[in-house]
Amino acid sequence: MTEFDQGYKLLFSHPEMVEDLLKGFVKEDWVNTLDFSSLEKLDTHHIADNFKERISDVIWRVRLKEQWLYVCILLEFQSTVDEYMALRCLVYIGLFYQDMLRTKQIAPGDKLPERRWQTH
Repeated sequence: MTEFDQGYKLLFSHPEMVEDLLKGFVKEDWVNTLDFSSLEKLDTHHIADNFKERISDVIWRVRLKEQWLYVCILLEFQSTVDEYMALRCLVYIGLFYQDMLRTKQIAPGDKLPERRWQTH
C-alpha cells in the first residue's frame, strides 16, 4: 500500500468526507434521500475461501429510506497499468458479499445488495 493509498483511506474514514464525496460526484437524485446521520463504517478485512486475508479499502453503509445502501470506496495508486483491475474490484465485492453471508447479515432467501457502479 502506497502512502497515497493510506492517506486517502484515512481521509475517507470520516463520515463527513464520504457525504461530501457522494454529494459532489454522484449525480443521482437518490443521493439527496440518503440519511447521512446513519453512515456506519464497516470492517474491510475479509477471509477468502483459501483462508487468505484480503483487505479492501473503505466500506460504508448508509440508510436509503427503509434499506441499507453499501458504499465501497476502492482507491488504487499504481506505477503501472493493471489490465485486470476490473476483476480485482469484483473480487473485493465478492469477498464482501461472502462475508455478509458468512456472518448472517443476509438471511437465507434474501437478495444480496444491488450493485450500482460509479467510477471516477
